[in-house]
Amino acid sequence: MREKHLNYLGKVEIFEAFSKKELQQLARLAEQVKIPEGKELTKEGTTGREFFVITKGQAGVYRKGKKVASLGAGKFFGELSLLDGGPRNATVTADSDMEVILLGQREFLGLLHDVPTMAMKLIKGMASRLRESDAKSIQ
Repeated sequence: MREKHLNYLGKVEIFEAFSKKELQQLARLAEQVKIPEGKELTKEGTTGREFFVITKGQAGVYRKGKKVASLGAGKFFGELSLLDGGPRNATVTADSDMEVILLGQREFLGLLHDVPTMAMKLIKGMASRLRESDAKSIQ
């Protein structure tokens, strides 16, 4: 199971600079969770403390009650709340039965504290995503 986690986590953009060893450390903290269709995984405006990677199934992303995206296997959400514990910027609901890799904020921040090089790589990954987002907003 951990090898499966490793494969999915390695494809998450903010973790792509992590070495295999670092991804293994991250995967050890994660757990596989089954989610029934219709379950709300995050709620817009509430405090978030988890990060999700979808390994099976589909989810809908809603902002102000309007569906803005669909997510399937390999997609992820909750990375901002994982880092800052701030309010969720969207509601995510299971459109089908799902399986997700769940990573908690406390465990993740503890790992970054213990392995500062991972924190630096994460910052670079987030900066890259911000740069891409900024470039798209200008177009």
